[in-house]
Formats: sequence, C-alpha cells, structure tokens
Amino acid sequence: MIHAQPAADATRILAGLLETRTGQQIAPSRYWRIQTALAPLLKHHAIPDLDALVAVLSDPENERLLQESLELMLNNESFFFRDIALFATLRSEALPQLRERRAARKSLRIWCAGCSTGQEAYSVAMLIDTDRELWDGWNIEIVGTDISASVIAKARSGRYSQFEIQRGLSVDYMLRYFTQDGEDWVIDPRLQQMVRFQEDNILKPRTEKGRFDIILCRNVLMYFAPETRSIAYAKLEQTLEDDGLLMLGAAETVMDQTALFSSAREMRGLHCKAVPGRTGLSALPPPLA
Repeated sequence: MIHAQPAADATRILAGLLETRTGQQIAPSRYWRIQTALAPLLKHHAIPDLDALVAVLSDPENERLLQESLELMLNNESFFFRDIALFATLRSEALPQLRERRAARKSLRIWCAGCSTGQEAYSVAMLIDTDRELWDGWNIEIVGTDISASVIAKARSGRYSQFEIQRGLSVDYMLRYFTQDGEDWVIDPRLQQMVRFQEDNILKPRTEKGRFDIILCRNVLMYFAPETRSIAYAKLEQTLEDDGLLMLGAAETVMDQTALFSSAREMRGLHCKAVPGRTGLSALPPPLA
C-alpha cells in the first residue's frame, strides 16, 4: 500500500516504484525529471500534484494509471545509428565473422533488448540490407523488445517525425529507406518486415526467445543498480550463443561489472562470453582464416 507523503517523498516513492517494476533507477539528483515527465499525465487526469498521484496509485484498481506513469518516467532516448563507430564495427567485423560461422545453417538471430522506439533495430536492418547480396538465401531474424507498450507501438508503426529521422541518418539512407507522409517519415515495409517487436522485460522475460547470435543491450544497464545489473547479465548470458556477441552502449562496460562476459579484443566495443574460471579470457573462437 502506498501512503500519501510530502512532495519530496512523493518523488522518492515514484522513483522506487519505477525501480521495482522496471529495474531502472533515477538518481536523487535527477528527481526533477519525474515532475517533468508526469506533468502531461497530471494535467490529462486532473490530478493536482505528485502527492495526489501517489495517493491515487495506492488503489490497486488504478494499475493502468500506474503503468502509464511508469512508461512516462522511463528514459526512452534513442536515435538511428547511435554511436556510429559501434555500428561500423558490427558491419565490418562482427557480421562478416558470424556470416562465416553460420554459413552451414544460413540463419542469424539478433536481439535488440530495450529497443525503445525502434531506431536501433531498424538501423541493424539497414546494415544488413545494405549488403543484402551477401545475405541472399539467409533467414535473418531481428527481435526488438522493450518494457514500454507505447514505445513498442511506435516502433511497430515505423513512423518518425522530421526531427527523429534526421538524428543519425544520412540523406542517402533517409531517401532510400523512408517515404514522407505528411509531416512524418515511414520506413520501407520491406525493412519493417525484417524486425519483430514485442513487449518484454529483460529482467523477467515473458516468453522463451531462444538463443541469439548478437544481442544489443545499449544504454539500458547503466540505469540499473549493481544487483539488478547482475540479474540482467545472467539473463543475457543465458540467451546468447556460446560464440555470440554482446554490444553495450558506448559508456558501458563489462569490466568489474560481471564475470560472465569479457571484452572481445578482436572487436572493440563488443563483448562475448567469458571462459569459466579464467577471468578476462574470451570464449570467442579465433577469427576464421
């Protein structure tokens, strides 16, 4: 049961709810984000302030309003080809290696965990489509998941504003893969069909997704507490193929964070499963000749 508290406690309670339900933390120094994020919700539902919202959310009947509040507080920052150097490594080194390793089965599975509004997953699809003659006859599966229903709905729509389309995309890619529709830009249906989006929580997966050759989990773990981050790493390790690759955000690292992964020395910015009992050694086989 949530009890109404003074205003300062209201933000603390809401931040606690966010962490409990999603794993994402908001540092006390950034509690101001809560008021900013929830202002439209307060206005829409005629709720005077955060104290009143906390009181309303104490009623189990208001679960839908709680979910709406949590989604607004989540950090869903995303744009196309974010941290372009990592995507360059993905295209020039990671994908070619995996293409050789998976040549017999001609299938590749990629998971974008915490995909937000879809730009990351569609960026991967563009990379593969750019070299589509190399993937002829392959079964490529790209799965994007996020805890937020609203961002998954936007990702599925493949519809972006002029501002969103200009963030990270070259003019060539913008014209090649998007069509203008009024003030929005809509992604090519062919690329849209390459990606499957679904609601899911990295900490508590709802369904068995099987194993993936590449997992992108970028700018997600940085918002988790250390103990929560450990749980997430364990889920990622279970879901990654033994010779698969994990891509984190440019400001994230596995160093001193987990014993389950090591940096892939062959590919800067990517990580692979660690050799059990041999800290710092990679389970990734040597590059193929």
